Amino acid sequence: MLKDIKFDKLNDVAIAMVPETNESSNIWYTYIINLKDSSINNILINSKGYGNIENEKRTTSILRHFIESLEGQSYSKIEPISPELLSFTHEFWVSFQYNGQMYDKKYIFLPGTINETYLVDLPILNLKGVLIV
Repeated sequence: MLKDIKFDKLNDVAIAMVPETNESSNIWYTYIINLKDSSINNILINSKGYGNIENEKRTTSILRHFIESLEGQSYSKIEPISPELLSFTHEFWVSFQYNGQMYDKKYIFLPGTINETYLVDLPILNLKGVLIV
């Protein structure tokens, strides 16, 4: 029964958006950050974006990423977000194993939140970015 399933709160795996400048434009990159002291395994990340462009509803492709293992107190780069999509809602559904148990969490960056106004110092990365824990 559903009442018998233990749902632990997940507070030590984060998703961050980090602005990086290259020759032609500012691109924001998505990172997963493991704030735990030990590794997480079999990480599956589904990402998608949706919003309006010129009053027309648009969605991005659903992307899936797999990371076999992420050591404690470390991070991994996931994907870039192009500048024309910054006004979209971006969802990241993260599932992984930790200590023999499955965990999952949805991280949602709402429209307008991926911008330099919301930059904070990111743990472990030692960069500035927008963070959801």
